[in-house]
Amino acid sequence: MAASNIAFESPDNSRGPTPAQTKAIDLVHLGKQTMGDKALEVEVLQMFARQARSCLQEIGSGDAKRIHAASHKLTGAASAVGAFRVADAAAALERNGSDAAQMAAVTTSVIEAENFILKLSR
Repeated sequence: MAASNIAFESPDNSRGPTPAQTKAIDLVHLGKQTMGDKALEVEVLQMFARQARSCLQEIGSGDAKRIHAASHKLTGAASAVGAFRVADAAAALERNGSDAAQMAAVTTSVIEAENFILKLSR
């Protein structure tokens, strides 16, 4: 009985390791952001996918200022919807915009998130 009390009394850590964060989108985090409104979740995820694709185009421009701005925008948008891998990769690119490996990591994580969103929309 004491173990179950500890589990329910532990503090909420939205960026800590949870089973939901092993997915491209943390649906627990998204559910908290949308107060459980499933229609809103779908709408928010679709907007995120469009914004992420736009940011990838900016990142691919090769212009340092545009890369920095797009990485920053993507970090915030991804954090808001629970796409923490995208947020982490974009934040790393924001710190070092000339690193091709970081650009590839951002692209890969965005594609994973988009595929996850597409599977949810079926």
